[in-house]
Amino acid sequence: MNSLKIGLHDAEMEHFKGKKHFPNYALMKISAWHKAQGDLVEWWEPLNSYDKVYSSKVFDFTPENPYLPPDAVKGGTGYGLFTELAPEVEATFPDYSIYPSCDYAIGCITRGCPNHCRWCIVPKKEGDIRPYCTWRQLVRPDTDRLVLMDNNILACDYGIEQLAGMIESGYKIDLNQGMDARLVTPEIADILARLTWIRYLRFSCDQESQIEHILRTCQLLEERGVKPYRVFVYLLVTKDIGSASRRVEALKKQRGISLYAQAEHNEGMGITPNKMQLEFAHRYVYSGCFRKETWKEYCKRKGFDADGFTR
Repeated sequence: MNSLKIGLHDAEMEHFKGKKHFPNYALMKISAWHKAQGDLVEWWEPLNSYDKVYSSKVFDFTPENPYLPPDAVKGGTGYGLFTELAPEVEATFPDYSIYPSCDYAIGCITRGCPNHCRWCIVPKKEGDIRPYCTWRQLVRPDTDRLVLMDNNILACDYGIEQLAGMIESGYKIDLNQGMDARLVTPEIADILARLTWIRYLRFSCDQESQIEHILRTCQLLEERGVKPYRVFVYLLVTKDIGSASRRVEALKKQRGISLYAQAEHNEGMGITPNKMQLEFAHRYVYSGCFRKETWKEYCKRKGFDADGFTR
C-alpha cells in the first residue's frame, strides 16, 4: 500500500503566529494515526501538493484561510462543525513532535457538561458529562506536567476520583477550563489542596450568583493552605458591564487573586463584543487597573460616559 502525503493546518497557530499557542489535540491524534500507517505528515503549505489536508479551527473569530484546497477535511467549533474523529484516530496517543515547544501532556478525563449555559456549546457538541479516560492514559514519559481540558470535571464522580488518584503521583496538573466552585465541598477542597498544581487552581465566575461560591471555595482552600494568590478566575463579560464590574469588586477582596476577563464572542449566535466589553476585558482587567480603581473610576479617568463613548 502506497503511503500518503498528509498536510495539517492549525488555523490558530497560523493566525496567532509568533504568540504562545496551545497545541491542537485533534491534529496531534490525526498526525499520530497517519504516521502509524506509514504516511508522511507535515504542516500544510499552499504551494505543495497533498493527498489529504486536515484543517482545524477552534475559535469562530479566527480567519479561515482562503487557499485551503476545496476538499480539505475541516473540523472544530471554529468552523461551526462538531465533526468527531474516527474511533481509531480518537484512540491514538497524540503526536507531540508536531508541537516541539509543548513540554506538557494534554487531554480530557471527562467529556461533556450537564449545564446548559447560553454562551456554551459544550452540551450541544459533547452531550452530558461522562467518563472519557484515565489520567494515566494521558501522561507522557518525558514530562511530569499534565494540562487537563475538561469542561466540568467536578460534575462527575469519575472525574473527582481520577483527580484524587493523582495525589502524590509526582505529576503536576492544570485544569485550563476553570472549575465550577458551586460543586466544591470540603471533601473536594481536600483533594484540590493536596494536588500539585503547575501554577493556579482555576475557576469560572460568569454570573453574579457564582460570587458567593467562589468566595466560599477560597475560604475552604485557604483553610487547607492554599492562598488566594494561587486562585485564578475566568469572568465572562457580556454587554451587562455592571454585572462584570460587581463580580470584579467582590472577588478582588481576596488579596492576590488573579482575574481574567473574556468578552462574550459567539458569531454562530450573532454575538460580538462591543467597545466597552473589550475595554473592560483587555484594558481594565488584563492591565491590572482593576486592583487600584473601580470600573466607574476607570471610566471617569479615561473620559468615557455611561455608554462607553469618549466625551
